[in-house]
Amino acid sequence: MTTRRWSPAAVVLFAAYAATIARANWASTLWPAIAVAGLHTPAGALFAGLAFTVRDLLQDAVGDRTTLLAIALGAALSGLVAEPRIALASVAAFTVSELVDLAVYTPLRRRNHLAAVGLSNTVGLVVDSLLFLPLAFGSLTYLAGQLVGKAATTVLAVALLAGARVHRRAVPA
Repeated sequence: MTTRRWSPAAVVLFAAYAATIARANWASTLWPAIAVAGLHTPAGALFAGLAFTVRDLLQDAVGDRTTLLAIALGAALSGLVAEPRIALASVAAFTVSELVDLAVYTPLRRRNHLAAVGLSNTVGLVVDSLLFLPLAFGSLTYLAGQLVGKAATTVLAVALLAGARVHRRAVPA
């Protein structure tokens, strides 16, 4: 495991990641289901999908150990803002899915960063959905909507990262 120095961007990523997890669970508590592409999903799925990309960026900025700390902080914050069943389901699902995301992302990120983000997010969001839904809601009824919502967030995040990369290359240092 690696640890890196903190930059202002790393502090923002750390806080954003923990807040994204808490926001996902808060949204799932406040608005249990929304429609995404004609499918129903817990409202927090959109925030949860974003969490995987932010986690990848945080890992690049501060390393594995600090990223694990951010996962724990996000889980703790969820306990403060979400119903207990949502918070507990989230802790279980995020812990496993974020570790799976980390395991997929880490070996691939140096070869092709955007592909690593896309693939690790996809694997992570599937694992998260398969664990979270039965634990939080007692069924997989929302699975299709959850996968579509999280995948849409991942596609948007990867597109934004690709755009930022193109912009950085176009602007001389």
